[in-house]
Amino acid sequence: MDLKNMSAHEVRNFLQKLSIEEKLKYVTILKDDNRKTIKKFADKIEREYSKFIGERERILKMCKIENELYNQNYNLIAGIDEAGRGPLAGPVVAAAVILPKDKLIFGINDSKKIPEKKRYKLYDIINEVAIDVGIGIVDNEIIDKINIFNATKLAMKKAVLSLKNKPDFLLIDALKLTDINIKQKEIVKGDSLSISIAAASIVAKVTRDRIVIEYEKKYPGYGFKNHKGYGTKEHYKAIKEFGITPFHRKTFLKSLGD
Repeated sequence: MDLKNMSAHEVRNFLQKLSIEEKLKYVTILKDDNRKTIKKFADKIEREYSKFIGERERILKMCKIENELYNQNYNLIAGIDEAGRGPLAGPVVAAAVILPKDKLIFGINDSKKIPEKKRYKLYDIINEVAIDVGIGIVDNEIIDKINIFNATKLAMKKAVLSLKNKPDFLLIDALKLTDINIKQKEIVKGDSLSISIAAASIVAKVTRDRIVIEYEKKYPGYGFKNHKGYGTKEHYKAIKEFGITPFHRKTFLKSLGD
């Protein structure tokens, strides 16, 4: 490709279609170009590549636990995490995700560290590339009956049992499932340390958010679309003004007299 005979606009469009590794092949050519705009493309590519290397190293570190298990002949490793232990309303949702060995998903992380728009994109990517995804949902009424800790474990169990492929090993964020006969490991802050648990945290968070956002249609004055059921000032104000909905956790609202 003769970049020197292309306009800056044409060069930009050409480079945008390439992967970062492909762009690197043209850096020397771009730097040798007399046009300042074209030289800036080279600088931009080098910055982009530096970020790419940093992100790849971060993701590879998050694969360390899984890779150790692969070396022990565990092939179907399910990461498990939940979303919604703390909110005043809505279910607790757990996800179990089995990722393929050779697939790096850039940007994946603890769901709480990812902006909402990016989280939704990663949710789609995870569901596209994953070997299997299981979801477990426990509603607010069950939470009130058995408490949030037991409800969380129940949601995780449901997520594992909903997988079409039985896992060889479970990696669980900070909990242990004693009533499932599958080898497992609990990992504190697992959503930041394990690629599989991080993927599960994203799937669980997005699934739960979508459920709670639907409450907005029936109870528009509560701001569910904004706070997703968590105890914000807006949410507490709505509860005091309108009362609780069928989706609220009564055991979480005893201090308000409900």
